[in-house]
Amino acid sequence: MGNAQQNPPGRRRGGSGPEQTAASAGGGTGNGSGSKEVANGKAERIPAGGPEESLCQPVDKSYLDAPAGGLPPHLARIKNEGNHLFKHGQFADALDKYTEAIDGCAQAGVSNPEDLCVLYSNRAACYLKDGNSADCIEDCTKYLRVGRFWDLVNGELQRIVCVCDPFRALQLQPYHLKALLRRATAHESLERYRKAYVDYKTVLQLDPGVQVAHDGVHRITRMLIEQDGPEWRSKLPEIPAVSLSAQREHREKPASVQEARARAARALREEARRQECRFGALKREGDELVKKNRFEDALDKYSECFAFKADECAVYTNRAICLLKLSRFQEAKQDCDSALRLDPANKKAFYRRALAHKGLKDYLSASGDLEEVLRLDPNVGEAEQELLDVTALLRQTLVDDAAHS
Repeated sequence: MGNAQQNPPGRRRGGSGPEQTAASAGGGTGNGSGSKEVANGKAERIPAGGPEESLCQPVDKSYLDAPAGGLPPHLARIKNEGNHLFKHGQFADALDKYTEAIDGCAQAGVSNPEDLCVLYSNRAACYLKDGNSADCIEDCTKYLRVGRFWDLVNGELQRIVCVCDPFRALQLQPYHLKALLRRATAHESLERYRKAYVDYKTVLQLDPGVQVAHDGVHRITRMLIEQDGPEWRSKLPEIPAVSLSAQREHREKPASVQEARARAARALREEARRQECRFGALKREGDELVKKNRFEDALDKYSECFAFKADECAVYTNRAICLLKLSRFQEAKQDCDSALRLDPANKKAFYRRALAHKGLKDYLSASGDLEEVLRLDPNVGEAEQELLDVTALLRQTLVDDAAHS
């Protein structure tokens, strides 16, 4: 393989000069700033990042100086810029940066094949995002070859002869999970289902916990059964057997900062999903117990819900029902207060707080809550009836107080 990287049609060259700005592409000044016409015929300067950026505000480019394996500083900055562009969805520009870094590795005589491998894998991700599955497959395959059998010698990418240098060849990373996953996705998009199946299965040998690979295997198995019938397995290419040492190496390899963050994010999502499921189960159990008039047991279930979600208005209003039925009016009022802090227009909370006020013989407050219910929804018949009852009780209380005085 030569050092020069062929750019796909229609892409800008990433290493031959400064990136072309929007202004220069459209016949502007090409100095990195755009302009817009104003009424008096003068042009108002706009920073290249868009009109919302302040001319006085410095752009934070500290990400360019982040560690990037064993790459020299100037190539590390190019790779980091590619990562930044990829993260912000600018896949074509990121591809140019990765290509520039790959070319720079050959020119600088970078001797660590792992650095080149990562660049190929990242560029493959750009191709995949851009819908260019063929070039994605080429870069992933190149990556895997580099990891197994290739190294840079005097600035040239050359095959390592294992007989001459077996120790070093065995130390190179034989498989890479990301490259295999990206190649599998690209094969699948090109309907090369057998090759995709092989790559997904290889990934699962390295790490059985990769859910994306499990989903890919299940999805492609259905495709292959439809395509090849009951004998589909016999038509598959050979699935490489990943050695135990390679599996152990993958497990023990320290995670990058990005991988660690991704794992932490996945763990948080999984924990949130688990808590949501547990919360839903407890709430449903409480609802069923209310229907059976088992209010004490239902109260316990609703109370457990707060361990998983402390700001759910419906749990407060449902628990208030149980407390009202158990004549624990002060606690019922407190739960309705909490519900109304979360949802100030909650009719159920107003209505149940009115019942709690009624139980506490605070008929004036009860009538105020019932009037609020009817203001929010004039068609609540129960509130109308309760308001009549509470008004009568309030009137009777006033009469009794007058008699005693």
